Amino acid sequence: MPNFLFILVVIFAFVMLVALARSARIITQYEKGLVLRLGKYRTTVSSGLTFLVPVIEDVVKVDMRERVINVEPQKVITKDNVSVIVDAVIYYRISDPVKATFEVQNFGYAATTLAQTNLRNLIGDKSLDETLTARDTINANLRAVLDEATNTWGVKVTRVEVQKIDPPADITEAMSRQMKAERDKRANILEAEGVKQAQILQAEGVRQ
Repeated sequence: MPNFLFILVVIFAFVMLVALARSARIITQYEKGLVLRLGKYRTTVSSGLTFLVPVIEDVVKVDMRERVINVEPQKVITKDNVSVIVDAVIYYRISDPVKATFEVQNFGYAATTLAQTNLRNLIGDKSLDETLTARDTINANLRAVLDEATNTWGVKVTRVEVQKIDPPADITEAMSRQMKAERDKRANILEAEGVKQAQILQAEGVRQ
């Protein structure tokens, strides 16, 4: 009988140790822990060691570090009907881990779709020349729109960068030829001015 009791005590102690080990969770410094009791949100815990009620409680870890999303290149039509290829990068961080977990299913996909839609709207309101020279304005406007839209998801958009705005090859070549012509024109003007000044100085020297 004593042996039987001893075995029961050992089994009970082993079960308690296993339950204690399973109830312990470590939340790292850059994370927040969302404690769920029977699937319902109960509280948020910070970094460190957290003990849960075995079986009925679980924890969801949320990474609070800044992240980046690459918006894939897409074709956009400018106001003057020129097709350009545009892509962007979105930097964001989670400000409210509860909303970010329960209010949106796939933030990366949602933010990418929003960015692509608003890029089409922003660039569609500008001519090609305005688009190529107003990159900072496009970045600021896109960040403001995304930040307002994602605020309800507990996410803060910190920065948006349009990486490239590529016109079609024929327009790029035409722009290159135009730039070369402008450079040649300025060079010819400078050369003509130099010759003119030299002739003036020479004439003054002869007169003297």
